[in-house]
Amino acid sequence: MSELLETGMAPAGDFAPARSLWRRIEPAVLGAGSIVVLLLLWELLPQLVTLQAGTKMLFTTPSKIAVTLWNMIVTGKLWAPLSVSGTGFVVGLLLSVLVGLPLGVVLGRSRTLNAMFDPFVTAFNATPRLVFLPLLMLWFGLGVTAKVVIVFIGALFPILINTYEGVRNADRGLINVVRSFGGSEWDVARLVVVPNALPYIVAGLRLAIGRAILGVVVAEFFGAEDGLGVIMVQAASRYQVDVVFAGLIVFAVLSLIMTGLVKLLENRLGGWRPQRTGGE
Repeated sequence: MSELLETGMAPAGDFAPARSLWRRIEPAVLGAGSIVVLLLLWELLPQLVTLQAGTKMLFTTPSKIAVTLWNMIVTGKLWAPLSVSGTGFVVGLLLSVLVGLPLGVVLGRSRTLNAMFDPFVTAFNATPRLVFLPLLMLWFGLGVTAKVVIVFIGALFPILINTYEGVRNADRGLINVVRSFGGSEWDVARLVVVPNALPYIVAGLRLAIGRAILGVVVAEFFGAEDGLGVIMVQAASRYQVDVVFAGLIVFAVLSLIMTGLVKLLENRLGGWRPQRTGGE
């Protein structure tokens, strides 16, 4: 110990708690720091560009966006269009989950059904969702129904395909064990297939959330009478850049909330899975 004191060194264990704390907070600190730096640069950039150019540019700043968004919340101008957009998003996403999950399990477990439906799944998944919008407008009008359908089409295939892949990669040994004890096909799906496919399903849900948000935006940009996307289009036509960014932030927050709920569901349902260990 005296040698350590003379050389100015301390035991490595004294620094372990500090290093452990930093490792826990490092991602949050770095992420928050990068966001703060970006916002500061964004706040200063329009002023610098305006000074250099000598003319008023079509820029906005985070402070103006925050004020605009706050005014929309306080005055109630945000809630009506947000409820319309949120209804189309939630209903379309729920329908895609209710259809995509069981269909993915069935196609993954049946070679015959997979051979029958795979061409349709591949073709529709490769087709841009925007192609369906004119037909949906003709069939369902400009209301919420068309929005729900376009969200459903966009979110269905990530869930369906990821569930199918998860089912196909289920542990054959565990399936044989369940069958050897007299388990039915329902028992195989409930006890082995679905739990092992959970990571694939969660990945599909995350992709589906992004597709669902995109479906809402596309439907409201090109074929809707009301909604947050309609407010953004109208604001863009009036050069209200802060309102456009405010709507963008609301959509981003909605996506983050849904993704956070999916992560909570994954942690709740996947707690039984063994944790991976390995070196960095």
